[in-house]
Amino acid sequence: MFTIVVSCIALGAFIGFMAGLLGIGGGVIAVPVLLFLLPMAGVVPEHLTHVAIATSLAAIILTSLSSARAHHARGNIPWHLLTIMLPGLIIGALSAGFISSLFSADLLKQVFAGFVVLMALQMVFPFKAAEGERSLPATPFLFIAAMLIAIIAALMGIGGGILLIPFLSWCGVQMRHAIGFSSVTGLMIALFGSLSYVFAGWATQGLPEYTLGYIYLPALFGIVCTSMLTAPLGAKAASVWPTARLKKIFAVMLFFTGIKLALT
Repeated sequence: MFTIVVSCIALGAFIGFMAGLLGIGGGVIAVPVLLFLLPMAGVVPEHLTHVAIATSLAAIILTSLSSARAHHARGNIPWHLLTIMLPGLIIGALSAGFISSLFSADLLKQVFAGFVVLMALQMVFPFKAAEGERSLPATPFLFIAAMLIAIIAALMGIGGGILLIPFLSWCGVQMRHAIGFSSVTGLMIALFGSLSYVFAGWATQGLPEYTLGYIYLPALFGIVCTSMLTAPLGAKAASVWPTARLKKIFAVMLFFTGIKLALT
């Protein structure tokens, strides 16, 4: 367990810095690394992907909370939109843990690998929509969109910003408001998604000690210890480092990571 905690402390430092530097969520980094580390803690193959995704999702809670507070202070969060989409977000996130238990760990890993490849491509060729060209869809459509985004995000162990921001941008929401709103929805998805993984894995047999449902607590502790500390350092570095070039390099690494996961 000591090796896991120390490794996750280093992982958390890297996740926080990259989140601040490139504006990416930590799940896409955390899950592949946890898939490698968790077998050392006794996580058996049939539960490995579920535990990695659940632990990654739980680690996002504090990071999203910090981000949401910062965006609220800058007036970047359209709170009226949250009242419309929150029910869908909660239902989707709470469903994800139980939906994931319907899939085998291997299948879930393959789906995650494909998602990582798509995320890498989106980073290199980002979706761009002209702001203000469209108005927000009707409430039922927003509810369904929020629910689907929350399900996919919680199933993949991410905050969902890479899905929600392009959607809101397409709907005509200003980019700064879309990003700020994504920080709040990421918190909701991480919180309720984590709860669903706790309940879905509560009676699961074969999980190692120190798990809460599917969440492996020592890894979670290691990640959150440092990710909150290094995120501001990454944000500071973003003002002087060539982030556009670094983002493309990271996307290439992410692409090959997804391919490797799909082939193993």
